[in-house]
Amino acid sequence: MKHPKFSRSFEVVSELPVPLRPLRVLAMNLRWSWDHDTRDLFRSVDKELWEEVEHNPVELIERLNPERLERLVKDTGFLNRLASCEKALADYMAAPTWFDANYPKRRDSVTIAYFCAEFGLSEALPIYSGGLGVLAGDHLKAASDLGLPLVGVGLLYSRGYFRQRLNHDGWQEEVYPQIDFFGLPLQLVRGADEAPSRISIEMPDRTVTCQIWKAQIGRIPLYLLDSNVLENAPKDQEITDTLYGGDEEMRIRQEMILGIGGMRALSALGIKPTVCHMNEGHSAFLALERIRQFMAETGSDLSTARQVIVSGDVFTTHTPVPAGFDRFTPDLLERYVGPTAKASGFASDQLLKLGRIERDNQGEPFNMAIFAMANSNYVNGVSQLHASVTREMFQARWPGYPEDEVPIVAITNGVHTHTWISHDMAELFDEYLGQDWRRNTGDPEVWRGVESIPDGELWAVRENLRGSLVRFARRRVQRDLERRSMVSADFSVVGGVLDPRILTIGFARRFASYKRATLMLSDRERLLKILLHPERPLQIVVAGKSHPKDDEGKRLIQDLFNFITESGARGRMAFLEDYDMAVARAMVQGVDVWLNNPRRPNEASGTSGMKVVPNGGINCSVLDGWWDEGYSQHVGFAIGERGNTRDDVQQDWIDSRSLYALLENEISPKFYHRVDNGLPTEWIRMVKRSIMELGPRFSTGRMVRDYAERFYMPAATSYEVLRADGLAAARDALGWRDRVQKAWPQVRVVRVTDDGQATSSLGHKVRVRAEVDLGSLQPDEVRVQAVAGRVGPNRDLLRAQAHDLEHQSGDGSVHAFEGVLKLERTGHFGYTVRVLPHHEHVHVPSELSLVCWQPG
Repeated sequence: MKHPKFSRSFEVVSELPVPLRPLRVLAMNLRWSWDHDTRDLFRSVDKELWEEVEHNPVELIERLNPERLERLVKDTGFLNRLASCEKALADYMAAPTWFDANYPKRRDSVTIAYFCAEFGLSEALPIYSGGLGVLAGDHLKAASDLGLPLVGVGLLYSRGYFRQRLNHDGWQEEVYPQIDFFGLPLQLVRGADEAPSRISIEMPDRTVTCQIWKAQIGRIPLYLLDSNVLENAPKDQEITDTLYGGDEEMRIRQEMILGIGGMRALSALGIKPTVCHMNEGHSAFLALERIRQFMAETGSDLSTARQVIVSGDVFTTHTPVPAGFDRFTPDLLERYVGPTAKASGFASDQLLKLGRIERDNQGEPFNMAIFAMANSNYVNGVSQLHASVTREMFQARWPGYPEDEVPIVAITNGVHTHTWISHDMAELFDEYLGQDWRRNTGDPEVWRGVESIPDGELWAVRENLRGSLVRFARRRVQRDLERRSMVSADFSVVGGVLDPRILTIGFARRFASYKRATLMLSDRERLLKILLHPERPLQIVVAGKSHPKDDEGKRLIQDLFNFITESGARGRMAFLEDYDMAVARAMVQGVDVWLNNPRRPNEASGTSGMKVVPNGGINCSVLDGWWDEGYSQHVGFAIGERGNTRDDVQQDWIDSRSLYALLENEISPKFYHRVDNGLPTEWIRMVKRSIMELGPRFSTGRMVRDYAERFYMPAATSYEVLRADGLAAARDALGWRDRVQKAWPQVRVVRVTDDGQATSSLGHKVRVRAEVDLGSLQPDEVRVQAVAGRVGPNRDLLRAQAHDLEHQSGDGSVHAFEGVLKLERTGHFGYTVRVLPHHEHVHVPSELSLVCWQPG
């Protein structure tokens, strides 16, 4: 055998001298990932080792030699800084929070469980692939800052996502290093007997066991499941091996562990969530387990349990195209999830229907996003445009409702400002904004102080940050050249890479075809002229990975690599291999312009461009995702327009010409126009407006408050009300739903009249009267509405708004409702009447998509 296997294991840690023991306390709370002072403290322990361990303070501590420890113990200045950081962490943990101030009596009654397949917290914890994970990490950090009673749930991947290496031809190769969990800021969760806490998940012909790890993110615990335990067969130990690896069968196994196993882990830890937030559809199976646990706890049946559980579930989708959702065949679903579903009371066909748009279409596969929607009363997209696209995608699930009333709202993404802002810019804000910007990154009033920062000081910081990025890029390029050639890189080559004095553009993305990484290469001669302009040169820093199975994405990387190495652009362009949070941080802090050019509307949100904002960078992007709502000519640049052609080739040509024109005629001239003391005054004005207007709007401080106020707390209240008093409200709501569904075919709009004239003056009020046959229903069980708007082609009502009509009288089953419409717009105005079911504990149309329209 190659290596003997252990029969018993021990966790061994180095014993720090007493004065240095707070280092371990600081290392085990990932608040250091967004606290500059603590990161600087770790860096000062051993700068070279800090870089070697890739900013992992746990490994840093374990690798310190006795001589270095002895010097630190005698270093009074270091010990004072250590004490200061320790106190800052304690003060942070004990400080009053936004949640307690706004919901003073809810902490003990509310627990939010946030599930995601990946979490990007730091490059030191490589269990993320890109934007989804980094967004999830930023979400936890903001929840900590705001004091939300939230826990995270995810998977702990023993080889994480791949490390990227480019070969001599510029072709991406993947490396999967084995990760030592005991060398990370993680704790293995143990029971009272010190044995690791374990949970199990039933899979075909076997049971898979997982252990639980804990990461502490400020005030927020994150629990991560790991299947690499001896009790499991080798095949099952590999389930949590790599992120997004393997085939459909591996994917469903991972998603069972995340959703079903995650709920069981919380139960084993004594945590009973009132709200479960599914960040993407990967964790949607949690609904099955949550229902099963609820039925076992309360003795309720499936229908009653679902009535309660759905009220406490939240689903966020990040996918703008149907092909992006996880889908499983009925056979695969039945084989893996069937037993758990049956234990929860679901019949196989019932489960399948909940995962289809057309519930009875047996040719439609089971869709995890649709299943998540079917089990959540609160659903959102991650930008205004993405929510609109998502409503269009899923309108067929609510056939009687206009597209803009499909119950999918927008909560636009944000970024955790403290994680991504540079030390220099943070100190500048401290001086001119005070400490308020640190406490409330989402408050626009706080950011108005940016106007008072002297132009010279702001520009000096920007120049320093660009220089830091150039030095970082040169180190990375040197490392990559030496790895490929196996000899020391020539300094004359590396020293000529980039220039700290010229306009610097950053482009870093997952290399998927729709993100169009090579759009800048559409006219290579023109790009070279722009890069090498004698008076207004610019340079581009590029980074990003392609999915291991995406050869088209790898070819895009190769095209860029070859252009850089063969066209004479090496001094003006650099590709930084192995894009991770460390590379991202250097880029978003140092670039002058962040470039983003996806095919609209395929970018759900995008958050990289948000990260440059507090660092004084400017965005240049297609009007897609967050930039569609963030852009104005005062804060950045727009590539192309909102309209798209149907021909991708033609659209690419149009957008590439728009990009070149922006670089040549707007961006470069504005950046290099220096009149007052050598400062680019107009550019600095745009930087300030960008920070003031976009900084608070696109922060996770604002985003997580939105989730708390619009989703978490209403969901928690609904959940508590429905399960109170022996589930009385839930049973009442369920009985009402059944009765309304049976009675609805008899509901009809009998007659509609109004006192309007064919031509009416602006501001005139029209009284509308609707007579409605409710059958066996009562007036308080419905809402009768006049839906009014501008009349468009084909008699469509555009920008329609619903106005409730009030009950006036009844004659048998026919009831009269009246209300007033105010004519507030000129043009062709119209209305129609509809009837909706209404119950205080049933979400319409999320749970019940019935509607009766006035006959046309």
